[in-house]
Amino acid sequence: MSRPPEIVLAVGYAVLRAGLPAPASFRRWVEAALRGAKRRKPAELAIRIVDADEGRALNRDYRGKDYATNVLSFPAELPPGVALPLIGDLAICAPVVLREAAEQGKLPRDHWAHLTIHGVLHLLGYDHVEDGEAEAMEALETRILAGLGIADPYA
Repeated sequence: MSRPPEIVLAVGYAVLRAGLPAPASFRRWVEAALRGAKRRKPAELAIRIVDADEGRALNRDYRGKDYATNVLSFPAELPPGVALPLIGDLAICAPVVLREAAEQGKLPRDHWAHLTIHGVLHLLGYDHVEDGEAEAMEALETRILAGLGIADPYA
């Protein structure tokens, strides 16, 4: 049996960590997303947990939308010929995740898992702009989450 590919994950908290998932949880969710997407190569990424102000600034500066959103994905744009395992960075806005979980009647931990997996899939090139892409991405997310014992977030 082959060894799983190496994953280098850095998790940074720009907010108080109390009540938030530990780096080990993020690692588990990242690994599940990479496995689900059938990535067999090493991967390196960073996750930064941000507050509403930073989340809003990032969303405004990079997407032109002046509000904090749940997760932002920044895929790595490596120059031609540079073969590094870097897939990109995620910024996850803690207050938005917690508010959405409450509004949607979900366990916060399940919502954190979903948004982490969703963000990693974006880093791997998945998108949900077109209907067909959205259906494929949501089906993959649902399958990955089911493997973690988490209910379909779109049901």
